[in-house]
Amino acid sequence: MTNKIYKNGSLSFVIDAYNQSIYDSKIIFSTQDVGTARLIFKLRKDGMPLPLSAVEGKLVLLFSNGSKHIRNILVSDKVEGIAEYILNDEEIKLYGNVQASLNLFYSNGQSLSVHEFTFSIKKNLIDENIVPAAEYYIDHFDSLKSKLEQKSAELEAEIKKRTDVMQGNIDETRKELQQQLEHLKEKLDDLESLETKEGAKAKVAEALETAKKYADVHAADQKIHVTEADKEKWNESQLAKITMDSGRVFYRSSSEVTDYNTITQTGMYLIYNAGVNGPPSFNRVFMLVMSYSNTLVQIAYESVAGKQGYFRFRKADAETWTAWERHLTASDLDVVWQKPTLQPSWKQYAPADGSIHTVRFSKDAGGVVEIKGAVYGGVLGLETPVFTLPAGYRPMQSEYFVGVASSIGTPGVPQYHRTFIGTDGRVCIQSCSNSSNPVEFLSFGFKFRTK
Repeated sequence: MTNKIYKNGSLSFVIDAYNQSIYDSKIIFSTQDVGTARLIFKLRKDGMPLPLSAVEGKLVLLFSNGSKHIRNILVSDKVEGIAEYILNDEEIKLYGNVQASLNLFYSNGQSLSVHEFTFSIKKNLIDENIVPAAEYYIDHFDSLKSKLEQKSAELEAEIKKRTDVMQGNIDETRKELQQQLEHLKEKLDDLESLETKEGAKAKVAEALETAKKYADVHAADQKIHVTEADKEKWNESQLAKITMDSGRVFYRSSSEVTDYNTITQTGMYLIYNAGVNGPPSFNRVFMLVMSYSNTLVQIAYESVAGKQGYFRFRKADAETWTAWERHLTASDLDVVWQKPTLQPSWKQYAPADGSIHTVRFSKDAGGVVEIKGAVYGGVLGLETPVFTLPAGYRPMQSEYFVGVASSIGTPGVPQYHRTFIGTDGRVCIQSCSNSSNPVEFLSFGFKFRTK
C-alpha cells in the first residue's frame, strides 16, 4: 500500500464562549490539490484535549459560487481531540474564499458550535486559459523568415474570416489584426536585432554556470541535508509516546470510568477517577506502565497524600492479572507500642539501677507482634495469665517461648522460664527453672506472626 501525501491546514480551537468572531485561517489551497487538501482540527477545552467519543462532527462549507456543502468529519484521535476533513474533487475546483463552520453533535442530544473560519482556494495556473507569448531562438534566418511569412498569411486569412462573421465589429477587429501583422513585418525588416543561435548558447552557458555554483554551495550545506547516519539514527529512534507532547502524563478525567485492565501501553498516566480493577481504595492515581509484548507491570501511587503504592503483573497469556500488592515504606515499618493491663498479683519489674523493662507490645505492617519487658510477683501456671493480648494481636496457633529468669538463690547458674501465648490472647508463665525464687524476675522478648 502506497503512502498518501497531504497538504495540511491545521486549526487549533478552544471550546468556550469567548471570541467567536469568524477566524481568518490564512490557509490557501490550490485547485490542483486534488485529494491532498486536508483540514486538521485540534480541539481543547479547559486546558485539556476535548474527548471525541460518542460525537458526530459536521463541517459546513459555503463556497464563493454560493453552493453550500455539509460534510461529516473524520475523528482521527478521540483521546487527543483531533479530527480532519479532506476536500473532495468537486470542492477543490470551487476557487475563491470559503466560509466554514465546525459543529459537534453528541449522542445524548447535546450539540455545540466549535468555531467559524475562512480559507481560500486559489486557481492554479494550469487551470487558467492563457494565450502564451512566443519567444524564438533562431537556428536559421531563412527558416525564421519562412515562419514569419507563414504567420502573416495566417493573419491575413483570419482578417478575412473575422470580417465575414463579425458584422458589428469589423473595423475594430481589422485594426487589431493589422497591428499584429505590422509588428511581424517589422521583425522581418530588422532581423539583425534578433538573437542568434550563438547568443542564445552563450546565455544558456552563463545560466548553467550560475546554477552549478548555487548547486555546489547548496550541496555543501550540511545543515539542510540528511546523512545516512542521520537516517539510521531516526529509524532506530523511539516511535511511541510515553507522555503527551507537553511532557505531562496521559490524563483520565473524573467524568470517565477507567478500566485498569485496558491500560496496557507503556507510559505514564494520571487517573482521576475510582475506575474498576484498580488498587484498593484509590480514586486519584499516578501510574507507570511497563509493557513487553503480552507481559506487563502496573505500578500505582496514591496521588493525594502520596503514602501508598501498589503493583501488579499481567502474565504472558495476556489475560491473567496478579492481585495488587502493596509496597511497604519506611513509615510502614514504624510501630506503635502499647502497655497491657497486668492481672492481679503480677507487677511491673523495676530494677534499682533504673533500667527500662516496661512490659509492652506492638505489631508491624507485616503482622508480626513483638512483646518486651519484665514482671515479677505473680502466680505461675496456665490459669493465671500475666495479661491478655487484644484481638488482632493474637497468634494463629498457640506459641511457646523460653525467657530469662532470676538467678537469685542459684548463683552462677543461668535460669529460664517457659511462656505460653494462646489463640485467645492469654500470656501465661507456665513454669520457671529457679525453684528457689521462681517469680523474682521474668523477662519477655518474643515475636510471632498474626497472619
